[in-house]
Amino acid sequence: MQKLKHIALLVVIVFAFNGCSVYNFTGTGKIDAKTFQVNYFQNNADLIEPGIDLAFTRALQDLIQNQTNLSLTNSGGDLVYEGEITSYNITPMTATADQRAAQNRLTIRINVRFTNKNKEEDNFEKPFSFFFDFPGENLPSRAQLNPALDEIFERITQDIFNESLAKW
Repeated sequence: MQKLKHIALLVVIVFAFNGCSVYNFTGTGKIDAKTFQVNYFQNNADLIEPGIDLAFTRALQDLIQNQTNLSLTNSGGDLVYEGEITSYNITPMTATADQRAAQNRLTIRINVRFTNKNKEEDNFEKPFSFFFDFPGENLPSRAQLNPALDEIFERITQDIFNESLAKW
């Protein structure tokens, strides 16, 4: 009876470690790539906010570096991320009794083209967007804008990561 318990425990351990070979702690499956590149995401939105193009490009690079063991390269990457910021809008969401905005929403939309040189069926072109709400007294100041951009970029980059590498 004791020997049977040991065998059962050994089988459970083998299956547990075998499952870890396909997925890692970041939730990605097996990545058939060694390098990635993130090309500059140009801001083509009607409303231009200086610096968001470079901030987004770096945010995507940082997320992939932090959640995978892929090496960042400037050219010839196995995985290539490119695209453009297509929309940057601030719109009123709710109004007060005197017809003034009680809340404004910043929405950013980014078009992404993902290319996996080793597995073409993973390639896609898709828009990603997210928003952040502000009190409506006035347009957001730069001090309010930075945390909003951080939150929006965190969500969009995670969505891009999930679509391209985690397959969620």
